[in-house]
Amino acid sequence: MTAPGPLMIDVAGVRLDASDRALLAEPLVGGVLLFSRNFVSVEQLGELCAAIRELRPELLIAADYEGGRVQRFREGMTRIPSMGTIGAHHDADPHAARALAADCGRVIGAELAALDIDLAFAPVLDRDYGCSTVIGDRAFHADGGVVAALGGALRTGMAEAGLAATGKHFPGHGAVVADSHETLPVDERPLADLQADMAPFAALIETGLESVMMAHVRYPAVCEEVASLSSTWIGKRLRGELGFTGVVFCDDLSMGGAAVVGDYLTRAHKALAAGCQMLPVCNNREAVRSLVEQLPRPSDFDPTPLMRLRRRHDMTIDNPTLAAARSRVTALARPADGQC
Repeated sequence: MTAPGPLMIDVAGVRLDASDRALLAEPLVGGVLLFSRNFVSVEQLGELCAAIRELRPELLIAADYEGGRVQRFREGMTRIPSMGTIGAHHDADPHAARALAADCGRVIGAELAALDIDLAFAPVLDRDYGCSTVIGDRAFHADGGVVAALGGALRTGMAEAGLAATGKHFPGHGAVVADSHETLPVDERPLADLQADMAPFAALIETGLESVMMAHVRYPAVCEEVASLSSTWIGKRLRGELGFTGVVFCDDLSMGGAAVVGDYLTRAHKALAAGCQMLPVCNNREAVRSLVEQLPRPSDFDPTPLMRLRRRHDMTIDNPTLAAARSRVTALARPADGQC
């Protein structure tokens, strides 16, 4: 068994082709991120995950699975509402909203774990300031305390199924208009405001949050570097001030927010030097090939934290509990929720 490396890559379609197999076999690769294009049916996705496991059982398999616009697998899976929908319920009935968030976590965790997926990139812990279209109703609420309560409930539900969670996008992406998929957003607010955005992350870290995904955003009040590529943000703020001991994911290095620092090799070197332990590189096969050819495996790279994100096989949710959670989640989800 080859120890996993720091790259998380995508695969081309609904089954592995020769190119996929060659890249997944590379020692630098440590994970696979699945997208909507990889899904036709629950059965097919299970077969794809099994093929990945057969090739390299140690690889992490992950999916963006927040609900609402960001739910990669639909047909035959429970439709998950947007987190903003749950946040709106919190204003009327906080207890019921927390229960709904936990139900969503149970359903996400159970359905992904049944497919042998290890990790959901959720919950979104950004605050909804009403200005970011790329975040918007992916966030639970504008109030950081509500975000922490609902995000914590979602994570608890996922954990019941043995699925690890990823809080994103640290230190907070909700107050910028620009879309980091396309360009580098700059958040000009003072440090006190940024610290308020960090509060939901701090709350979940205190209860054992397994991993965090960094934001491709620059915050001049703290430093001039992009947060995802900044040792100040990762080492001093996240690790030091908040005491985070889990895995740090960079956001996708193919995004515009990372491209401003240079080519893919430069981006990868900066992310690793800053303290990121897993670097998603998706939707650019040539970039992945160039990295596996040029990027040396860091001499101090420790795969042990990544292995702790693997699905815990001894945790299950009994059928009556899961059926009841599915029923409540389905009643809340809107058929009109789009997908991105």
